[in-house]
Amino acid sequence: MYGFASRLFPLCRSISGDGVRQTLKAIQSHIPLDIHEVPSGTDVFDWTIPKEWNIRDAYIKNAKGERIVDFKKSNLHLLNYSIPVHKKLSLDELKKHLITLPDQPDLIPYRTSYYKETWGFCLSHHQFEQLDDEIYEVFIDSSLENGSLSYGEYLLKGETDDEVLLSAHTCHPSLANDNLSGIALLTFLAKHLSKTRQKLTYRFIFAPGTIGSITWLARNEEKVKNIKHGIALSCVGDGGGPVYKRSRQGDAFIDKAIEHVLDHCGKSTAIVEDFSPYGYDERQYCSPGFNLAVGLFERGKHGVFPEYHTSADNLDFIKPQHLEDSYQMICQVINIIEKDEFYINTNPKCEPQLGKRGLYSAMGGENDRVERQMAMLWILNQADGSNSLLDIAIRSKQPFALIQEVASLLEAHELLKI
Repeated sequence: MYGFASRLFPLCRSISGDGVRQTLKAIQSHIPLDIHEVPSGTDVFDWTIPKEWNIRDAYIKNAKGERIVDFKKSNLHLLNYSIPVHKKLSLDELKKHLITLPDQPDLIPYRTSYYKETWGFCLSHHQFEQLDDEIYEVFIDSSLENGSLSYGEYLLKGETDDEVLLSAHTCHPSLANDNLSGIALLTFLAKHLSKTRQKLTYRFIFAPGTIGSITWLARNEEKVKNIKHGIALSCVGDGGGPVYKRSRQGDAFIDKAIEHVLDHCGKSTAIVEDFSPYGYDERQYCSPGFNLAVGLFERGKHGVFPEYHTSADNLDFIKPQHLEDSYQMICQVINIIEKDEFYINTNPKCEPQLGKRGLYSAMGGENDRVERQMAMLWILNQADGSNSLLDIAIRSKQPFALIQEVASLLEAHELLKI
């Protein structure tokens, strides 16, 4: 996953253009991704697909002809979606088009202007303060013209039509955590699941933030009814959190499942937040006209960690072990989705005698014997057809994996039935 993120890091992505296409084609080398192109000018609910933006080169040269701000050194230097420009300006004129972070003077900010035609450059505040009062040459070799918006989709059919939606935004340029980490995790999760048999169907969406998910929803309204659970993934490569924002429903199965995983992840920094209409694409999936059970999973919380939307969100900021940790947590959530069942105790009048069935010896070693015995007692007590395994795991405060494993053992001994 880290290697894949590293490969994609140099590409200048935006809400449209060749950077997004190159990213989707790279994903396509791992999974059979369908790439869709939606023409500029297409109405998608209250929005319209904008003109396509592509960038070849951009710089600011000083009076000596030296490139002092160079897009080819960092694509964050250019205000994303800048219109083409070639002119000479005084320092005072140039300053109107420069963006810095005075509170983080060593960092280059990431900024965009998708829906207002303008241009600009981003640079460190230290460099800004060192600019001499002279004439500067500004050059932006970009195009903004009718084209299309690109998004990728992979549908992995399961035994049922009930779907799990997994979504990552693809619109940010060289930002490793936001959201190359999400793109990489989702790609390799899809690759892994494609090699195993699943009960549910999984729909993976790689699309530009906001306009991309709006476009997918506008083009797929008839498919939404099958989506039972969903997760938007972003900022999953740093060591923060983890942080989960509940769906608009607040008490959906996915909310309970992820909260349970975080309760048992062994991290004191884990946070579960209520839904808010600010964030990533979960807010489109959770808009009142759809109200899907889609939450947001992150490590560092967007907009809060200091590296957010700056040049510090680089490949040194994310770590392979954090990507792996995030991946494993999402896999635990999927395990819950796949294996949760409602069981009925076939011997509900008082506790069954476990010893004569050899269940005590089947409980494992001394280290986990007590935990397994308690799991067995909880399951037998709660398995009345109204509590699922996740319900029992939550009430007993025991990991779902343990509850599910012990339930399978009890079923094998005919003490439980579905």
